[in-house]
Amino acid sequence: MKSTNKALISAAAIAALLGSVSALAADDVYGNSFRVGSYTVFYHTHADDITGPFVPAGVNLKAQDLETLYVGYVRRLSPSFSLELAVGYPPLNKVEGKGPATVGSVPYNGQVVSTARWLSPALLLEYNFLSEDSKLRPFIGVGVNYTNFYDRKSTAQGNAGLGGPTKLSLTASVGPAATAGLAYTITPRWHIYGSYSIARVNSHVTADTEGVIRTTTIKFGPQTLIISGGYSFGP
Repeated sequence: MKSTNKALISAAAIAALLGSVSALAADDVYGNSFRVGSYTVFYHTHADDITGPFVPAGVNLKAQDLETLYVGYVRRLSPSFSLELAVGYPPLNKVEGKGPATVGSVPYNGQVVSTARWLSPALLLEYNFLSEDSKLRPFIGVGVNYTNFYDRKSTAQGNAGLGGPTKLSLTASVGPAATAGLAYTITPRWHIYGSYSIARVNSHVTADTEGVIRTTTIKFGPQTLIISGGYSFGP
């Protein structure tokens, strides 16, 4: 009888231990992740030639590539699916003149003619391959990107080419976005990520030079390389 009781107590202890281990393993799955890293943007600019009074043929624009800070929040939806909100710290975007070497007597091609900052969050639904126990997990995602331009300025070179102080306006844009990348688990809480993303951004540009209006439409095809570290937390 005593041996039976001991066996029952031992079985109960083992079951309790296994239950504790299972609970700890479950605690290793966190529902939220916060990521920070570098955000390198490679622009593929396609713009209509600028039109308006006193604008020669072939005057165009090109956005310079840039690097800024990436911040992302990811919510785990299931073992395979997650939702990411990705944002870059608003960088100073420089736009070069493209086309003729000069506009009138003013150097134009390759000159920085305007600057602007943009806020461009993207919301992405991502699918994570392999199991959550895997150290290395590829992922893909699709979603939507919103871009709003602000602090828009024509440079001294731009003002000279347009014939005077110029006010710029750029319309906001909503377009598709997609990403593909790899996640590497250091510990259940700490991770390293690398991803490459694409988006579509279209904006109508208006330049007002003391009442003289010139316009163009810019189509950006930004491709972004993101290298980041992440911390997971919460249920």
